[in-house]
Amino acid sequence: MNPFPIILSSPSGGGKTTIARMLVDRRPDVGYSVSCTTRSPRPGEVQGRDYHFLSPEDFGGRVERGEFAEHAHVHGNRYGTLREEVDRVFASGRHVIMDIDVQGARQFMASYPESVLVFLLPPSADVLVGRLTGRKTEDRATTLKRLQGARDELAEVGQYQYVVVNDDLETAYRQVASIVEAEAVRHARLPRTAERVRHIVGALNDLIQQFPGN
Repeated sequence: MNPFPIILSSPSGGGKTTIARMLVDRRPDVGYSVSCTTRSPRPGEVQGRDYHFLSPEDFGGRVERGEFAEHAHVHGNRYGTLREEVDRVFASGRHVIMDIDVQGARQFMASYPESVLVFLLPPSADVLVGRLTGRKTEDRATTLKRLQGARDELAEVGQYQYVVVNDDLETAYRQVASIVEAEAVRHARLPRTAERVRHIVGALNDLIQQFPGN
């Protein structure tokens, strides 16, 4: 198998992290690239599983050393994907699944142009607004940033190869899984395809020559 990165993007609360986890749990050919962030852990989040939680100083030093495949400021915090995380998953022979924002997706594509970009679209404006404003623990300024961020991210949908409407979680998961399967057998990703075809054609030509009149 020739593994490749799969990037899931969506507005905040769009389900990208949930579907990424479902792919990792259900598909042995998919591994998760754990992102880094400078924000504080939320209840239930575990260091090294959900994120690598870094101090702003540590994050900045890694940026200067070129350790990130992508990094961005989102809602007042910094997020990024370490190249070593991507390489770790590739070394295991699995596709790399990531849930990152549109800024990060643009940067990542510059380093890994073979990436597959999937945008998870909310089924309606009402559903999206409900997801964005449903966290009662956040203040008005944070909620406003999320609303503005969602608006800006939606403007980038046209840059993505695939769009999946996340109306029903299981249906959305199956559609993303189908994209992974289809991309895995794309001609350009299959090693030695031309060599295999030449071998088969050569064998057919040898057989054809054995028929009278050839």
